[in-house]
Amino acid sequence: MLDKTYDAAAVEPRITEMWEKAGASRAGAGAADGAPSYTIVIPPPNVTGSLHMGHALNNTLQDILIRFERMRGKDVLWQPGMDHAGIATQMVVERQLAERKEPSRRDMGRDAFIERVWSWKGESGGMIFNQLKRLGASCDWDRERFTMDEGLSAAVLEVFVSLFRDGLIYKDKRLVNWDPKLLTAISDLEVVQQEIKGNLWHFRYPLEGGATYQHPVAFDDEGNATEYETRDYIVVATTRPETMLGDTAVAVNPEDPRYKDLIGKHIILPLVGRRVPIVGDDYADPTAGSGAVKITPAHDFNDFEVGKRHDLPMISVLDREARVILAENAEFLAGVPASEMLDATIAAFHGQDRFAVRKALVAQMEELGLLDRIEDHTHMVPHGDRGGVPIEPMLTDQWYVDAATLAKPAIASVREGRTKFVPSNWDKTYYEWMENIQPWCISRQLWWGHQIPAWYGPDGKIFVEKTEAEALKAAAAHYGKPVEMAAMEQALAAWEAGAGESVLLYRDEDVLDTWFSSALWPFSTLGWPDKTPELARYFPTSVLITGFDIIFFWVARMMMMSLHFMKTEPFETVYIHALVRDEKGQKMSKSKGNVIDPLQLIDEFGADALRFTLAAMAAQGRDIKLATSRVGGYRNFATKLWNAARFAEMNGCKRVAGFDPARATHTLNRWIATEVGRCAEEVREALEAYRFNDAANGVYRFVWNTYCDWFLELAKPVFNGTDEAAKAEIRATAAWTLDEILKILHPFMPFLTEELWARLGEETGAPDQILMLTRWPAPALADAAAAEEINWLVGLISEIRSVRSEMNVPAGAQIPVVMVGAGDVTVARVKTHEAAILRLARAESLTLADELPKGAAQIIVGDATVCLPLAGVIDLGAEKARLAKELGKLEDEIGRIEKKLSNPAFVEKAKEEVVEGEREKLAELSARKTQVQTAVSRLASLG
Repeated sequence: MLDKTYDAAAVEPRITEMWEKAGASRAGAGAADGAPSYTIVIPPPNVTGSLHMGHALNNTLQDILIRFERMRGKDVLWQPGMDHAGIATQMVVERQLAERKEPSRRDMGRDAFIERVWSWKGESGGMIFNQLKRLGASCDWDRERFTMDEGLSAAVLEVFVSLFRDGLIYKDKRLVNWDPKLLTAISDLEVVQQEIKGNLWHFRYPLEGGATYQHPVAFDDEGNATEYETRDYIVVATTRPETMLGDTAVAVNPEDPRYKDLIGKHIILPLVGRRVPIVGDDYADPTAGSGAVKITPAHDFNDFEVGKRHDLPMISVLDREARVILAENAEFLAGVPASEMLDATIAAFHGQDRFAVRKALVAQMEELGLLDRIEDHTHMVPHGDRGGVPIEPMLTDQWYVDAATLAKPAIASVREGRTKFVPSNWDKTYYEWMENIQPWCISRQLWWGHQIPAWYGPDGKIFVEKTEAEALKAAAAHYGKPVEMAAMEQALAAWEAGAGESVLLYRDEDVLDTWFSSALWPFSTLGWPDKTPELARYFPTSVLITGFDIIFFWVARMMMMSLHFMKTEPFETVYIHALVRDEKGQKMSKSKGNVIDPLQLIDEFGADALRFTLAAMAAQGRDIKLATSRVGGYRNFATKLWNAARFAEMNGCKRVAGFDPARATHTLNRWIATEVGRCAEEVREALEAYRFNDAANGVYRFVWNTYCDWFLELAKPVFNGTDEAAKAEIRATAAWTLDEILKILHPFMPFLTEELWARLGEETGAPDQILMLTRWPAPALADAAAAEEINWLVGLISEIRSVRSEMNVPAGAQIPVVMVGAGDVTVARVKTHEAAILRLARAESLTLADELPKGAAQIIVGDATVCLPLAGVIDLGAEKARLAKELGKLEDEIGRIEKKLSNPAFVEKAKEEVVEGEREKLAELSARKTQVQTAVSRLASLG
């Protein structure tokens, strides 16, 4: 006998253990030989990570598909794995060393530090996998991979060396996002924009040789200059004054009449004395500021491109810790005449922090009379998401992938439909990124990660090989003499000292960007570069489920690498899920204090309730507004099903071996068998189209409304009756339908359904297979006539109940029901189901008539008009007043919101979640207004 209540906390660990012992989630579990494959590779969470709501949504949707396709008999593989998370992991271990007052990373040396990271990974890393198991993720956990494991490391080496030899990996000096705290280049994804209330400093740059020009200062109504002043300077503005020390040009728009005649002339850079050209470039916006912009190619991404167009010098004036470096800086000093001013600048600023120099430099410019003005300026400043300090665009030597070449076939794959985005609008984002792609910086100045397989010789020759032995062999062939390995410092010192008996090589100390190894994920996890059976069986994969923020960083790069090395796309479909926001539509963040912990929700409501909530709200292209109350509501759904199963069990409903619903004779049984088949098909079609919310809501409606509220309610008289044959048939049908429900619901609520599947079979013998490995329901019966008849009955009772609610009829009041104009079929149905109508509609009587009675609310149901005489049952005057008052309030509120939404200033300036919230409120109020208006019309017809 089922327990009185369902205890998720007790059931879920036991079910998880049972699945693991049964090997139910292993690749191919439950599939017949030759079954088609279905593969998903998990977006690998960081080894340092813990489950957050984005993970919960992402993995719930994956698991729903995996369980669904496994039940459809496919050879399913859900490939799990973790990312080594270079920066995050190195920070965790370094922080641990500091907390324990142990030697630092640099004190212990590279090899010892890497050993320490592996030790940490073995003890503390990968906690998220156990959390995913709590969520119910049915990965093939025996096949767990790690981006630093031996097999994936071999794949990384193969790809790097191959791309280098193909000319698709190279070393170059370009701008990167530099984190001055972590001392490494970082990707755009690791940069967060923070709004800062700062300043915009306007400086006067003197024209060379005292040259002057006429600068307009007054204009007529048509914008023509009417007054001019003679200037011997040009004004530029900057939010980063310290970078002016590296200026190599001033840009003006070639169409700007104010400055056209200055193009080709020069300014003299204040505090430095560098002769700097004025160049014409469309980058300068005549409508922004003064229309003239300082160009610092080594410290700004846009300026870098201007610098390339005009062949400008690239002068770095910051070191890797963001300190100003001027003394002995050959780039800074090149072409600058010696002067007391230059000496004073170097003495004042060299070796100082960037922000200290900023303050001092502004003061000096003001002292020289070259500070034109200062404006308050709120702007976005890029910060490293882990270092937490403003990043600096830094000109450094890094390794790059020729992404533009690799992107071409990846663009064609989507354009020609071989890989599809769902929702389809995300392909536009993909194209925008891919068609404007820049070289991909793949080197990081870290110790934890795949060390770049490149070795350097004294003549600048780079040897890229898979192993040190191969590099030594290649170097020996190149130099024609013995070659030895050395540390970088030792090799550099030896080179400076001169030729020795042997040539010393040193290995590149950098490691590869974490995204480089994860770009190989769909095929490296299956054993590539070896030709494994798994690779032949499960690649390409079926679908990738991920967030929009890594379409470029991960999805696009997997496309590029798979097409280059596997000659085919890595997946057929890319499903982009939305964000999970708080109930007000705000993005979750620790600073706002609105983060919802999925593990706490699992503790409180159970994993099934959380999973179903996320699925039911996962409408394509629409962010999820998650309220804890919604999860509680779906726990109530689980309780509803549990109670329905208990009710069925208490009424003798047990599995009957060989039961065939197609042989049922009772209309109610044939109806529910038909409807459960329709539900299975509805859910199947929705899941195949990645409409998770439609699938979840479809099974929800069937379980709650069709099965619990209607079938079991309509079955009660049979359960309590004396017709043993009818009782046996409806008991068998109820048990069979419940089993079918458990199958359909299993992908969404695996723990509850698996528990019920086993427990309901205890008295009749547990089924041979666990629910997870059973087959998806196939329609067993399609009796349109039975379905139409019972659905008519349900519709009739529902309409009567609706009118009672609208008219505020007391719950205990029994009212007569009169049907006018009923045809033969309706008359027959009324006679068959009269008892059910009287009981469930709380009707005093049910009669057939030829004329409409007076003072009755009217409903059209099929071919009949259903009349509810309410005169004397309700106070018509009071009801009219109540509805009029409610209607007035609704109209006032609707008018207020419509006025707000019609205001462009509100729509443009208010936060997106606020505007969306007002639109949703308007839709709800409008729907309620329609209901009230209908009730008012019905009251009017009563007189």
